[in-house]
Formats: sequence, structure tokens, C-alpha cells
Amino acid sequence: MKILFKDTFVLRLEKQIDYISMGNPGNARKFKRELLSKIKEISSNPFRYRKSIYFDNPAIRDLIFKGYTIVFRIAENIEVFGFVKYQNKPTD
Repeated sequence: MKILFKDTFVLRLEKQIDYISMGNPGNARKFKRELLSKIKEISSNPFRYRKSIYFDNPAIRDLIFKGYTIVFRIAENIEVFGFVKYQNKPTD
């Protein structure tokens, strides 16, 4: 399976990287490198990650990384589209 990054994910990630780099550019680069490495692991077994708490769809999963939730959809490819931090399930 190929991993595709949606614009929403890329924009939120870059915003967070910019924020981290204001305090420590080295930590920002390390964070991004480690996160992308974890995302690459998704394709080997995407269903091992928990069903998303944000969507009622078994094909949408959450990867937890250092307090951040990376939301992705399992389809013909892996579509990575969400990036949130410390957010509880939205209420109705």
C-alpha cells in the first residue's frame, strides 16, 4: 500500500514543526523524522492501529505519537489526513 499525505495533514504538521523550531530547531527536525518513520510503518499492518475516536468508520484509524493523533483512512492506499494534539472525542 502506498501512503498518501493530504493537504490538511501537511499544513497542520508544518505549522507544528514551525512552532517547535522556534524553541529548538533540532527537536523539530527530530520530531518530524521520527513521526514520518512511524507513519511509514502503517502500511505493513494498518489495522493494528485503533479505530478512530473521531469517526464511526472501521477503515479510519488513529496512530498515537507523542501526544499527537495522526488520523488515516485505509482504502486502496493509506490516506493520512488528520493531525491533532490532546483532543478528546468531539461532542454532539
